[in-house]
Amino acid sequence: MNRDEIKTFLPHREPMLLIDDVDMIGDEAVAHYYVRGDEFFLQGHFPGNPVVPGVIQCEIMAQASCILVRNELVGRTPLYTGINNVRFRQPVRPGDIMELRAHITSRRGMIFFVDATASVDGKLCCQGSLTFVLTDNAKA
Repeated sequence: MNRDEIKTFLPHREPMLLIDDVDMIGDEAVAHYYVRGDEFFLQGHFPGNPVVPGVIQCEIMAQASCILVRNELVGRTPLYTGINNVRFRQPVRPGDIMELRAHITSRRGMIFFVDATASVDGKLCCQGSLTFVLTDNAKA
């Protein structure tokens, strides 16, 4: 699915929509994000040596993760409830194409537990366990 199709499921919009495409392969979401270099989060992180901040890498993994429950997102907003065991292995820089992989490990009602990874050229950049809840928009 492309960015326009992703927007039918995710509530994120530019400049915070951070996945360019995503496919479901079995029970795994496989997404990509091309780091252009003009993103707001690179402007000051770091001048002359831009690196995608770790928290943004986690957000990119989380957006890919939400596609796993895309049909349950109608009328709901996904919110982080936990980020656990996150490790950063190598920096992500402008020109890199991040590949995100995510799968649900457990679920309790509208709370989802996901393992996710981010890699560039087959090299692991970030990995972690993410937890998010789907909240009803009417209650928000």
